[in-house]
Amino acid sequence: MEPLISIVDDDEPVREALRRVLAAHGLETAVFASGKQLLDSDRLPEVACLIADVKMPEMSGLALHHRLMAAGHRIPTILITGGPTPSGRNQALAEGVLSYVPKPLSEEALLDNVRLALARSAVGHGDGMSGSQSSEAGASGEPALRTGRPHPRSHLKRLEAESIAILREVAA
Repeated sequence: MEPLISIVDDDEPVREALRRVLAAHGLETAVFASGKQLLDSDRLPEVACLIADVKMPEMSGLALHHRLMAAGHRIPTILITGGPTPSGRNQALAEGVLSYVPKPLSEEALLDNVRLALARSAVGHGDGMSGSQSSEAGASGEPALRTGRPHPRSHLKRLEAESIAILREVAA
């Protein structure tokens, strides 16, 4: 079974654009217009990565991250925002969010962050990264996503290795 990536954004064109890009790369997605919809979803236990808008009515992306953590769902979270601020980024990263990425984001940035999140999810570190880095850009080249049907663990190990390489590149 493919890892599930949940996209939560109140802006339908953004949700659909993210879904289409990820689907084009063979990734399974579920889209939600609000944090409440995700929390009420029967697919919540399957979620391996969360992409959420920072600013949404009723519940922000960071508030959703807090609710999930409080309920025991340690899902690597990528926050996307049309109004990035250094204080917002610092707060999100300090509170366990994996990445804080400004909109519009490139396909490469999206895929790099999703790979990192899936690798973190696979090794049981859904609580984000240690330190205060975010993976807003990464290695170029073809995404190493599963095209055949190799064993899922080998796929996850490859994602983990690529994520480590991306982090080293970003830190350099």
